[in-house]
Amino acid sequence: RAVEEERRRTASINAICRDFGIDSTEFLENGSSVDEVRAKILEKLKKDRTPSSVKVTACEADKFRSAATDALLMKSGSIIQNPAEGAKELRNCSIKDIAAECLEHEGINSKRMSADELFDYAQRSFYNPTAVFPAILDNTINKKIVEAYSHTPTTFEAWTSKGTLSDFKENKDAEYIIGAGEFYEVPENGELKADTILSEKLPTRQLKTYGRQFTMTRQAFINDDIGLITKMPALYARKAKITIDRQVYRVLFDNKKIFDGKNLFDTAHNNDISSGAMPSVEAIEAMILKMRAQKDAFGEAISVVPAFVVVPVGYEFALNVIFGSTNLPGSQNNDKNPLYNSPISVVQTPVLNEYAGTNNVPWYLVADINTAKSIQIDYLNGNEMPTISRNNDPNILGFSWNIFLDWGISVVDYRGITRNPGAKITI
Repeated sequence: RAVEEERRRTASINAICRDFGIDSTEFLENGSSVDEVRAKILEKLKKDRTPSSVKVTACEADKFRSAATDALLMKSGSIIQNPAEGAKELRNCSIKDIAAECLEHEGINSKRMSADELFDYAQRSFYNPTAVFPAILDNTINKKIVEAYSHTPTTFEAWTSKGTLSDFKENKDAEYIIGAGEFYEVPENGELKADTILSEKLPTRQLKTYGRQFTMTRQAFINDDIGLITKMPALYARKAKITIDRQVYRVLFDNKKIFDGKNLFDTAHNNDISSGAMPSVEAIEAMILKMRAQKDAFGEAISVVPAFVVVPVGYEFALNVIFGSTNLPGSQNNDKNPLYNSPISVVQTPVLNEYAGTNNVPWYLVADINTAKSIQIDYLNGNEMPTISRNNDPNILGFSWNIFLDWGISVVDYRGITRNPGAKITI
């Protein structure tokens, strides 16, 4: 207990003296208490008439936190364009070394501490929201998550729409109403006529939470297993984005009933081709015509613009020929290709191949979301990046974090997508 109290006294006196630019050696050696040091500093300030205002700058702890974070990231293989000052010098430090440096910054002599003692101090600081060492780990994990999530190769974001919800309640999507009833002339002293749509026919949107937990154990700390605070969070971040990608294509492939009680792709929705085929000029034209013929909720014609063709692996090369040939592919008379240089983009995903197995693999024509939507991914308050939080479970021998993300996938309209059942693909 006496040793602990002396460490607290030393740390507090060092912090006070550092704030006022005063050497703390005399106070530490003569056994002054924290209150006595405050009194002596106040007396000195009055005597010297030193202004009480202090210029706020980045403190040493903040600089060290930034440098240590970048050092850990570089050590894990990340490329840091402009590393913080001192990061290169810390790059060869182990996690234990950085924990020891954090204690030194807090005024605690860590030079003679064993690895177990360092772990003990580090674990206790893990439950302190202002402690430097866990903040360094948090920052490192967060940066690794952003890096990994941003570079995960998925395709859903190319053609789906994006939304935001502020809670986890089921929400009716009022944006579904593309158009409105006819605008009637209002005669002088006339009344405006109400125009309504049944709310039960509106699509619903709702968020769910997805996440995992990972731990840096005592053994990992002592063994300097940096992968547990860099590679593991990166793997989970990538898995989160891949999970969204797979869920989106599962919605397309399963073709379940949507908000109006009919399947997403249905003859009643005029968005399904009856006989499947591989991509061709004729097949794409048939899908375009169906999409162009869509009407809004009030039965009025709308202008839906095709923007993407979403295909499994195996159709990409045929589509390159279709959209890149000036003449109609296979034509004996060199007929002009109506799809040459079409603004329609090709999106390819192997997820559709996996879901189809040895059966026919469907493909889809998707509209520009500004003209008609189809699948929408909502995030809680617009946050698209996984979040981490410290797991304050004292029963865990180590440092534990929760990583989670809130999202919801909904069919908000069927007019913005058309399906071709496709054909079997042999690769």
